[in-house]
Amino acid sequence: MTLEDLGWNKFFAGEFASYDGQGLVAGRLIRETKINFSALLEGDEEIDCVLGGKVWHEAETDADLPAVGDWVALDRGAEGDEAIIRGRLPRSSRFSRKVPGKSAQEQVIAANVDIVVVVTDPGPDHSPRRIERYLMLIERCGAKPVVLLNKADLFAEEHCAAAARELRELSEMAEIHVTSALESQGLEVLRGYLRPGVTITLVGSSGVGKSTLVNQLLGGEWQETSEVNEVTGRGRHTTSHRELIVLPEGGLLIDNPGVREIQMWTDEETLRESFADVEALTARCRFSDCKHQQDAGCAIEAAVEEGRLDPERYESYLQLEEEIEELNRRRRKRRMATERWAKRNSRVKARNLADRIELEKEERGET
Repeated sequence: MTLEDLGWNKFFAGEFASYDGQGLVAGRLIRETKINFSALLEGDEEIDCVLGGKVWHEAETDADLPAVGDWVALDRGAEGDEAIIRGRLPRSSRFSRKVPGKSAQEQVIAANVDIVVVVTDPGPDHSPRRIERYLMLIERCGAKPVVLLNKADLFAEEHCAAAARELRELSEMAEIHVTSALESQGLEVLRGYLRPGVTITLVGSSGVGKSTLVNQLLGGEWQETSEVNEVTGRGRHTTSHRELIVLPEGGLLIDNPGVREIQMWTDEETLRESFADVEALTARCRFSDCKHQQDAGCAIEAAVEEGRLDPERYESYLQLEEEIEELNRRRRKRRMATERWAKRNSRVKARNLADRIELEKEERGET
């Protein structure tokens, strides 16, 4: 297996040039545990490695630390030594969300990914509003968006087609496919995206069939699967950790645990691009400061009343706008706190240095 089979290209080769002459080797992280990482090297060699102190201290946030899918510079040391990550190469892309809760931190779900595949179903998990959130995160990432309406074998063909049409209205870029992993229907479409060096990641709610899809792609029981619940129509999710898998027919897959919360990690520009239809309407309001709340000449209200704009889509736009504003507020607050901490730390270091100098002078009898 070559580095190119693992996703290596001219971009990463150029970034690795700064490590030339240091005796380091390139590897791609395929697994992360609480104590170490696993990386694949050229020749299909897998090794365990730990994070070097310099990489840890230079990371401004957790998102700057290595993640599954990252390319790293590894110091293998002498025989029997533990391999050490001496550097993380810049990423060509990263698919992220905000850490759940009140934090304003980024969580990297997949690094250096080319295609993000959102797995859902036409039944209990079907939610255009949640898919809108996924599509915004994918657009920010820069990867190709693909949505699979899986478990089609459990629903009528007309029902599946209607659900697919509803999702296609959300984005011109996203490709929507109806599949049934259990019956291997439509998986040729998914395989069509895979070729050597291309990395895809599967995301979605628990129990929508991601593990079955992985098993179909790998041709075996890589992930354990569970029986479908007769009430909810969903299986119990079994993937417990994030892992990069090299597929037998070429391509790489980052499998993820089920995502319960789609916390936004994006900006106003991505929101405007994702809701271009809403933005176009706001530009047609009679007044530039229109609040879209029973204002005279409001194009938004007119579009809703005439059925040209789904009111739920507009409500989703407003909610996302509010979330992004709150995220930016938390970012600013965190940045200010970090700057205050850094200034305080610098003052403490300066005082300690001055005290040490004075103490040394006293010891030499210079005072």
